Amino acid sequence: MRSRLIVPLLITLAFISCTSKKGGPAALEADASARIQAIPAADPQKYHDVRESKAWRNPYLIVKPDGVALLDVANHEERYINPNELTQVLAQLPQSAWPYGRVVAVAESGIASSDEDKARIRKNRAIVAGTLESVHVVINWIPSA
Repeated sequence: MRSRLIVPLLITLAFISCTSKKGGPAALEADASARIQAIPAADPQKYHDVRESKAWRNPYLIVKPDGVALLDVANHEERYINPNELTQVLAQLPQSAWPYGRVVAVAESGIASSDEDKARIRKNRAIVAGTLESVHVVINWIPSA
C-alpha cells in the first residue's frame, strides 16, 4: 500500500524539481539577454551629435556608491536598481526606448564623500561595464560633472 503512494509522490517531486530549474535565475538572465540582443545594433550616426544629456533618448545610467540609477531624462527621475539586475531591467524597457540601437549612456555620480564611496563607485562601474559588454550593448561614457 505504501509503495503505491510513494511512487506517485516521487514522480511528482521529480517533475517539480525539473520544472522549477527551467525558470531559475539563469533562464531569466538568458531570456533578458535574448530580448536585448533583439534590439538593433547601435547606430553611431543617430547619436554622434548628441552633446547634452537632456537630449539623450536611449537608456541613461548613473553609477552611484549605493547602486545604479536609470535616469528618465524627460521627467528628471531616477529609478534605483541593483547593478546585478541591470540586464533584466534594460530588457524590460520597450523597443521605443532604444532609438539609437543597442547603446547606453553611462555617467558616474560626481558625489563621492569618502574613499569608501569612490571604491563603491568603481566596483559598480565595473559591474555595469561588464554586464553591458556581455550583452553587446555599446557604452557611451559621459564625463562626470
